[in-house]
Amino acid sequence: MKGLLIQLQVVYAILLREVKTRFGDHQWGYAWALIEPSLWVLTFVGIYHVMGRMAPPGMSMIAFLATGIVIFQLFRNTSAQAMAAITANRGLLFYPQVRPLDLVMARAVLEGATQVVVFAMLMGAAALIEGSLRVDSVLTTLLGMLLAGGLGLGFGLVLCGLNTLSPTVERLHGPLVRPLFWLSAVFYPIDSVPTALRNILLYNPIVHAIELVRDGWFPGYQTRHIDPWYPAGWILVLLFFGLSLERVARRRLQLS
Repeated sequence: MKGLLIQLQVVYAILLREVKTRFGDHQWGYAWALIEPSLWVLTFVGIYHVMGRMAPPGMSMIAFLATGIVIFQLFRNTSAQAMAAITANRGLLFYPQVRPLDLVMARAVLEGATQVVVFAMLMGAAALIEGSLRVDSVLTTLLGMLLAGGLGLGFGLVLCGLNTLSPTVERLHGPLVRPLFWLSAVFYPIDSVPTALRNILLYNPIVHAIELVRDGWFPGYQTRHIDPWYPAGWILVLLFFGLSLERVARRRLQLS
């Protein structure tokens, strides 16, 4: 128990360091965390308006796109931050209490907290524009976000471990994640996709996380093809391989 408390204190200390490194050195640091996803959402709102496309019934366009873009960004950014945790903080590993997993966890927690705040502010802005705030199930919404963050953590941990074996692995993140942006139901409800294509897209666990958030947020929105146990299974598998690679990386770093 004492060892766990010590490691939690280590993760907390690294977390505070990450906050200062990412946000504290620039006066726009905190604001940019909100501005970037807001620009993404507003850009696609404009595109949809020009194309004459509408959000699904019962949803505002801003809220619908935010549930896709922010949740995907939660997965993408968490995996990217976790992947680069060791290379960005290698000097901290000289301290005997600090392990590679602590660096990954601190970055994942910070990214998760940041995206939750971003999501809350964007959905709050959408509610002000609409004049009402109606949430069907906060717990379901948080479960979807937790699954997206867990997928990002697991995927990033695997890449982080592989990155200690070969630095070129870090270059794979972008090419692997970019196609998923268009294949994760970010811009469309999965139930609106033709059956043959939908059956293929449902192999993507991020689809389940995004649709679960929409199911929990929008009253009357019910997705019939989502299984939260599917992304949970992916998370367990990714964490198994990621933690195994972390042990290999730890020994490799101790020898170097």
